[in-house]
Amino acid sequence: MSVTNAGVFWWWGPFFAFVLVPVLDHLTGRDSANPPQEVMAALEADRYYRWCTYLYLPLQFGALVWACGMWSTGHLPVVDALGLAVTTGVVAGVAINTAHELGHKREQLERRLSRMALAQSWYGHFYVEHNHGHHIRVATPEDPASSRMGENFYRFLPRAVFGGLRSAWHLEKRRLSRRSRPVLGPHNEILTAWAMSAVLFALLTTGFGLAVLPYLALQAALGACLLETVNYLEHYGLLRRRRPDGRYERVAPRHSWNSNNTVSNLFLFQLQRHSDHHANPLRRYQTLRHFDEAPELPSGYASMIVLAWFPPLWRRVMDPRLAAHYEGDLSRANLHPRMRRRLGIPHDSPAPSGTTSSRRSA
Repeated sequence: MSVTNAGVFWWWGPFFAFVLVPVLDHLTGRDSANPPQEVMAALEADRYYRWCTYLYLPLQFGALVWACGMWSTGHLPVVDALGLAVTTGVVAGVAINTAHELGHKREQLERRLSRMALAQSWYGHFYVEHNHGHHIRVATPEDPASSRMGENFYRFLPRAVFGGLRSAWHLEKRRLSRRSRPVLGPHNEILTAWAMSAVLFALLTTGFGLAVLPYLALQAALGACLLETVNYLEHYGLLRRRRPDGRYERVAPRHSWNSNNTVSNLFLFQLQRHSDHHANPLRRYQTLRHFDEAPELPSGYASMIVLAWFPPLWRRVMDPRLAAHYEGDLSRANLHPRMRRRLGIPHDSPAPSGTTSSRRSA
C-alpha cells in the first residue's frame, strides 16, 4: 500500500529529524561562541533551562498516549500505523537524550525524571551504565559504547546493547553487594526501571487493547537504536592514552567528537557539545563550551545519524578526519581488532585489574 498524501503526516518524525533539521543546520550554520565566564554561575542556576527538560516528559507521554489511541482505532492503514510508530520512536529517542541530561544531575527530582523518561524505550539500565560505566571507560577498548575505527554501526549495535546491559548489571550488583543488599530486590535500580516500563506498557495495553503492543515494541526498539547510533558517532575511533602506571589518562575534550550546528543543538539540549560534557559531566547543558582541541564532526547529529547507517559513506567521511586528528598515526586510535591486524599494529596491553571500574556513590 502506498502512503497517501494524508498518510505522509504519520511519517513526520523521521522527516523532521533526518531531513528538515539537517537542512536547517546547513542554512543556519555553526555557533562556536561560549558563554562569558562572568555569567556562567547565573546561567547554570537559571531554572528556565531546567523546566525545558522537565516539560519534555508530559509532551513525551502525551504523544505516546495519543499514538496508542490512534493505533487502537484500527482505522489507520498499516503503512500509516508504522509511520506513527517510527515517529513515536523518534520522540522516544529524544526522550533518552532528555533522560541523559537529567540523569547527570545531583537533584533527586531530576534523577527520578530521568528514569521515568527511559520507561518508554525499556532502556532503564542506561541510567546505571552511562553514568557509572561509560563515563569511566569512555574512549577505551573496554567501553561498549565507544565505537572503534573500522567497526561499522551494525557490528557496533549488538556490542553496545548487550555489552552495556552486562556492564550495567555488574555495576548494580557490585553496588548492592557493598551495601549488603540483595540483587533481586526493590533497591536494584535496573529492575525498578524495568518494572516502570512494564507498568507503563501494561496500562497502555489495558486501556487501548493488545493491538497497540507491536507498535509499542517497535517504537521502543527504534528509540534505543537512535540512542546507540548517537553513541556510535560520539567517540568513533578516539582513544585515551595509557599513563606509565597503566591507568588511562583523564578524559579531555579531544576524546569526543564535537559539533556546533545550531539547530541540532537547540533540539538536543546541547548534546553535540559532547567534548565539554565528558570533561565536565555535571555541567548543565546551557553552559557547555566549545574547545578548539576537540575533533569536529562535519555536520550535526541529525545528518551524522543517517550517515552512520551507510557504513561505506561513513568511513569515507570519518576515517580521514580521524586520521588527521591523530596526524596520520593510527596506532593512537581506538581500532577494531580486524583493522589493527590489517595495519600490523600490536594490541595494547590490558588495563591493570580495577583501573576501568567505576565507583558509585553511597
